[in-house]
Amino acid sequence: MGPSTIGGINKLPENEKRAIYARYIPKELTERFNLPELAQDQDLLQFRFAAGSSDVEMCLYHQAGFQDPLLYAHLTDTLNGQIHVLLYILNDPAAPRFDVDKMPDGSATRFGTLKRNVEAEKAAMEYGLAPGQVRHGLRLLQPATTAFEEFLTSLGHDMYYVEPLYYHNAVIFERYGFAYQMGKRRMEAIQAGFQEGGELHQRLDDSNPFRSSQAANSIRLRSWAIHDGVLGEPFTNVTMYKRVGKSANISTTPGCEW
Repeated sequence: MGPSTIGGINKLPENEKRAIYARYIPKELTERFNLPELAQDQDLLQFRFAAGSSDVEMCLYHQAGFQDPLLYAHLTDTLNGQIHVLLYILNDPAAPRFDVDKMPDGSATRFGTLKRNVEAEKAAMEYGLAPGQVRHGLRLLQPATTAFEEFLTSLGHDMYYVEPLYYHNAVIFERYGFAYQMGKRRMEAIQAGFQEGGELHQRLDDSNPFRSSQAANSIRLRSWAIHDGVLGEPFTNVTMYKRVGKSANISTTPGCEW
């Protein structure tokens, strides 16, 4: 029996760790960008892991030295040995880049959660991106989910957890079959608040570009308004989970468009 946790995998020799973690790279991604055998390619496939740690960060690049990875993933163990996805990002390297992740002086914004490059955010929003996106995605979330669930199954797991960083992430996860460990009532309250006459709807007063009166029925624009503080507090305390191969069939945004 091999290891079943991130902490267990991280105790293995580096070549074994790399080979195991490379399993959750979707083949559609490697085929689209004609990537070579990746497991031991330290230029294109980079990891941050250490013996004794219970988390791993992966960066997969389409070419060495490119600014942004095709795939970034940060995984950790829960207290009871389940896998928890802290962050998962797919970037289209051919798409325009918007510096929402850094200030003009180069300091990090943590994707706008620490501080905000407002001008870059405005440009990203106008281009059609959601909060936290530096580029358009690759529209590969379904095959990426399939590959990740196959990886989990190989470790002996039948469920996993995710941490939606933004409101729109939670809605996307719903559409891919996730359920809520915590935060469903919060999501339902947000939905109610954006209805005609609701408190959040009234705060969409066009006072700045992120609080457009057109945002009430758009998941993406709602997410920008929430990122801008329309809730009066950060979007936190939402954790979701998915059972491998099953869908929870949950929607907290009926009738709402992207």
